[in-house]
Amino acid sequence: MKRFFKWFLISLSILIILFIIFYIGLYIYAKASPKLAINSANGYYLYDKDKNLFTGNNNEWVKLKDISPDLINATIAIEDKNFYHHLGFDYLRIGKAMFINILNGKTIQGASTITQQYAKNLFLNFEKKWSRKIQEAWLTIRLEVHYSKDEILEGYLNTINYGGVYGIENASKYYFDKSAKDLTLAEASMLAGIPKSPSNYAPTVNKKKAKKRQKTILNAMVKEKYITKSEMKKAYNTKLDYLGIKNDKKSNTLMYYQDAVLNELKNIKDIPKSFLKTGGLKIYTNLDLEVQNLIDESIKKEMNNTKLETAIVVMNPKNGKILGIAGGKDYNKSQFNRVIDAKRQVGSTMKPFLYYSALENGFTSTTTFTSEKTTFTFSGNKTYSPKNYNDVYGNKQITLASALSYSDNIFAVKTHLFLGENTLVDFAKRIGINANLEPIPSLALGTEEINILEMMKGYGTFASGGYKVTPHFIEKVEDMNGNILYKYKSNKEELLNKSITYILNELLSNCYNKNLIDFNYPTCMSIAPKITKKYAIKTGTTDTDHLIFGYNPNLLVGGWLGYDDNSNTSNKDGTILKNIWVDIMEGYLKEKPEKWYKTPNNVVGVLVNPITGELANKDTKNATIMYYIKGTEPNATDLDSTIPTMKQE
Repeated sequence: MKRFFKWFLISLSILIILFIIFYIGLYIYAKASPKLAINSANGYYLYDKDKNLFTGNNNEWVKLKDISPDLINATIAIEDKNFYHHLGFDYLRIGKAMFINILNGKTIQGASTITQQYAKNLFLNFEKKWSRKIQEAWLTIRLEVHYSKDEILEGYLNTINYGGVYGIENASKYYFDKSAKDLTLAEASMLAGIPKSPSNYAPTVNKKKAKKRQKTILNAMVKEKYITKSEMKKAYNTKLDYLGIKNDKKSNTLMYYQDAVLNELKNIKDIPKSFLKTGGLKIYTNLDLEVQNLIDESIKKEMNNTKLETAIVVMNPKNGKILGIAGGKDYNKSQFNRVIDAKRQVGSTMKPFLYYSALENGFTSTTTFTSEKTTFTFSGNKTYSPKNYNDVYGNKQITLASALSYSDNIFAVKTHLFLGENTLVDFAKRIGINANLEPIPSLALGTEEINILEMMKGYGTFASGGYKVTPHFIEKVEDMNGNILYKYKSNKEELLNKSITYILNELLSNCYNKNLIDFNYPTCMSIAPKITKKYAIKTGTTDTDHLIFGYNPNLLVGGWLGYDDNSNTSNKDGTILKNIWVDIMEGYLKEKPEKWYKTPNNVVGVLVNPITGELANKDTKNATIMYYIKGTEPNATDLDSTIPTMKQE
């Protein structure tokens, strides 16, 4: 036993000596390596479509002497109390954290120093690969040997995330409408708590959690003898007003666009993953501030005093440029970006994909099925009994045009089963929807979950006249010397038949057409008085979700509305979303000339009864022009020539 103990001590001593030699060697090598230009190597600057700067993560860089001592002390007390006494790594803290985490079987406590966190901020993303950890450790050493502690702390405070606002000067103005040097102890202790978890501790997101975090920080400041207990008590009991975000002119949604840009940036292979290789980045985006303001204003007007959330995307269908988004109704209250991170059931907005496939497979605008309560029976005696919205049925044959206008579920499921369930799955893939869709009967009614940007890609093919459209936020990226690192390249690939796409777009323009009022109403009649131009529109409704996608050749606007916890919504919630949609669409296009799609040479318009599909005569009250591929249009001698038949249970 003594021999083993002696061998263990010798081995441990050798390992410690080797570690010390290696450690010293690393610092010597780091000292000999070039000095990092950190003050210009950790910034990104975002420009709108007119090349005007609209945000940047360190455009308000301030010297350490111009930052409140209370903020500095609060940060050191809570993040790295030994900051001025270590060489980049706090080994005692690392050992303690490892012990606690092993004891609990999960990661409860971290041990990153301020220098390590700053090194981490010099990268575009925070991958947890070992290669990234090694890079961060090496940068930590280089920072320590080339810069003073004050310089490192200054860089850290100017780049850290304070709830979507980067840098202490930006954060001070955003939350308290004042410079960082003027922060009080109460304000400083509140801000110092945010970086650990911005989505939880920003006071605009969760006041209760933020207040609890503030108390933790004030206690840490007392423990480190930065303040007294009486000062702690006074600061904690001070009521804080977040003046900066109460400015009525401030956008509640713009920062969702910023987050979406940075998310896209991380996925561009041509961009170096470290700011150190670029000296910072200039990112030229497709943001149209006029569009963003319209989104913001319409949400404020329509969604005041409600717990509902929303996701809005506005895109140029000609090229896929995303002009504005709202990942929620208010970034100050929720930083979860529902545009890029959420998937929801899409409801009847799936139907245009189904009906394009139907038109491609021999259906026409006036193909008919019976709208009635129907139970579909499958092998193994399995049954499926879909229902129409509000349980309204025509109990008669209706046309595809009217079924699309009313969003008739029975007609959709019959079409889906007639074509074969894989037809819709295959079509969705063709137009760029990558969600894993199951070929099930209810797919036609949008029971599968799809991200809104994927749906925008799908509707973009219709809005562009049949061409592939890739929604994108970034147009170009340059380094700080103006060298182009990335430029978006469009790929104008024709995916769909122009004639069929035109017919579908015409069909979708009937959802606010009073000529189709019969046993039911077109789905967008409630906003018809606000509509001044011709649009193709489709709405969708589930128990928990409301959606809308609508467009013309100039603009495509998509939206979702519901609750994050999947609570049931009401009928009036759908009206809210429709009003947001029409406010944005009409607001943007009000001064622009009317534009619609050119009728292809092989497409003809025929005046028909839109409900029955019969040719119109002098006694037809609501005669409407429907469009057909030449040779498939109805005629007086053979009205049923294009109507498929199907066995019903």
